Amino acid sequence: MARLIIMGPPGSGKGTQAEHIARHFGIPAISTGELFRAHVRDKTELGAEASGYMDRGEFVPDHVTTAMLRARLEEADAAAGFLLDGYPRTVIQIGALDEILADRQQALEVVLELTGSDDELIARMLLRAQEEGRADDTEPVIKRRLALYRDETQPVLTAYSHRGILLTLDGSGQRETITKAAIAALEGALKG
Repeated sequence: MARLIIMGPPGSGKGTQAEHIARHFGIPAISTGELFRAHVRDKTELGAEASGYMDRGEFVPDHVTTAMLRARLEEADAAAGFLLDGYPRTVIQIGALDEILADRQQALEVVLELTGSDDELIARMLLRAQEEGRADDTEPVIKRRLALYRDETQPVLTAYSHRGILLTLDGSGQRETITKAAIAALEGALKG
């Protein structure tokens, strides 16, 4: 069983790495970005609330994100573990996740942070926007997301560092190399 989080600024390769890591450990990769898009696409009440924030490049409010995540973690495939991508983003969300896991008599095991330079992150996100037709990935929105990430998410990294469960890995370079390094680091931490 592995209960993991992957973090890093937008464009750091979290989604790509999450897929490979989750497959390796046999757990679902749960992306809040994908949850948001699914709720918006399915025209749910939570999706309607989330879409306005997403269009402005702002974080979706904690109560909306947490409600979506709580429902997703109750699905059968998450019973044996999960890899969260994009949650928690705030200290308030750390507490909400702790409560969700306590209700399930579980605990978070490892948080993996991917890092990268702003120039590389912006270039990756603009390329992805072209390839995938993501209307929400414009340069001003990307810069706003990076600023929000630094301002709001750094305290989350600090909190998990104090718990002794934070691993940091350079997300620059070849995907395969990063994947191998990430899996090795996570396996080492889970055995530790």
